[in-house]
Amino acid sequence: MLKQATKQLAIQSMRSFSTSRQNNYKVTVCGASGGIGQPLSLLLKQNPLVTSLSLYDIVHTPGVAADLSHIDTKSSTHGYIGADQLGDALKGADVVVIPAGVPRKPGMTRDDLFNVNAGIIKDIAATIAKQCPKAMVAIITNPVNTCVPIAAEILKKAGVYDPKRLFGVSTLDVVRARAFIGEALGVDPQNVNIPVIGGHSGVTIMPILSQCQPAFKGSADTIDKLTKRIQEAGTEVVKAKAGAGSATLSMAYAGARFAGSLLKGLDGQKNVVECSYVQSTVTEAAFFATPLVLGKNGIEENLGLPKLNDYEKKLLEAAIPELKKNIQKGVDFANA
Repeated sequence: MLKQATKQLAIQSMRSFSTSRQNNYKVTVCGASGGIGQPLSLLLKQNPLVTSLSLYDIVHTPGVAADLSHIDTKSSTHGYIGADQLGDALKGADVVVIPAGVPRKPGMTRDDLFNVNAGIIKDIAATIAKQCPKAMVAIITNPVNTCVPIAAEILKKAGVYDPKRLFGVSTLDVVRARAFIGEALGVDPQNVNIPVIGGHSGVTIMPILSQCQPAFKGSADTIDKLTKRIQEAGTEVVKAKAGAGSATLSMAYAGARFAGSLLKGLDGQKNVVECSYVQSTVTEAAFFATPLVLGKNGIEENLGLPKLNDYEKKLLEAAIPELKKNIQKGVDFANA
């Protein structure tokens, strides 16, 4: 009996050693006290690949961290508050997820958010360059189309920019497309596979319905309506919340899914594919979202443009000028 107990203890010890050795990742959430940040942090606290969860914001983070620390998962939780603690929050992070910034309100465009949110991204990127230059950085802050180029320019200036490690989170567009298509087809949305390419606002969001699995068949009018619904889904939520906020819960879900995929790639899991807005040579736009294979060094392979039909080629023609304008705005801001 004693031998059996000793053997079991040895097996448990080996398992815990093996787990801690493989899954030793620090994730920092910048903007952890906000409408997206809190549910995002809750979902990341449940991810078995997260060992240390570092929460940063300008208010309330010690309380959010204390609350999450009572959850019975293995990751430790640490709260950091105010600009002087940003460096400590980011130090040694493997993955940084950034939902920081002000949300959209009724009547606001993503452009209206620009000045406040662009400044926040600039400061966080400068600190990432010093404290965790090899981290995978996932930007949720809107306007994503512009904030990602800002971060790229700041990291370039610091001499640490790696385009394989900087991502704009466009996962919510994929999540919405899957939800709407699943509802329309009467199938489980989890079984829907649909590439959503381009950017993360308005006409730059391009769901490639011709490549949907299971196949989405419909009239030209049906396809146009669904495409526009996916493109304007954020406004749908802003209106429905009647001034009380924007898409926070669905964005937190999408952000946690994307961060989870980055961690799977880091952990050596194979065939991890997500659409994301990254530096790209796929089109004329310097940044563009396409399906990517994720791995230990971030982007292992850009899978490029899916096959497009004539309707989707027109979507691409409409998106490129808008994307180029958004990207240039970010470059100009970072270099002003």
